[in-house]
Amino acid sequence: MNPILRNILGVIVGIGVCLFLNGSLLGLLLDLVGPPVGFDPNKIDTYRLLQAEHLMAPFTAHAVGSFIGGLLAALIAATHRMNLALLVGGLHMIGGIVAAFLIPAPLWFIVLDLAAAYLPMAWLGGRAALMLRR
Repeated sequence: MNPILRNILGVIVGIGVCLFLNGSLLGLLLDLVGPPVGFDPNKIDTYRLLQAEHLMAPFTAHAVGSFIGGLLAALIAATHRMNLALLVGGLHMIGGIVAAFLIPAPLWFIVLDLAAAYLPMAWLGGRAALMLRR
């Protein structure tokens, strides 16, 4: 297969799986933790009720999605594997930045999420792929 097409395919698969995992894990983990009394995900003003244990669900979903998305992008890619893994993490991070402006959350969570869940985890996924391909 043409290396450019393989690289494009790697990014598309990485982003697709990343977003699927993000949504699936977020729903599953929030169900496991259980929402606080009075929380309605359709009402922005109830997001202030979320505590640290509730916020770990989106952090985990973002981190796992970026890791697996970066891993798959780097495994599928023909060249520039680490760059493509980071591209997947960066695109996912753009969604996180938008969400940080739209969904109220404590500043400590926004900083932790943006600093640790996207690019570092995509980098780790890329490193894991490089180690697996050896």
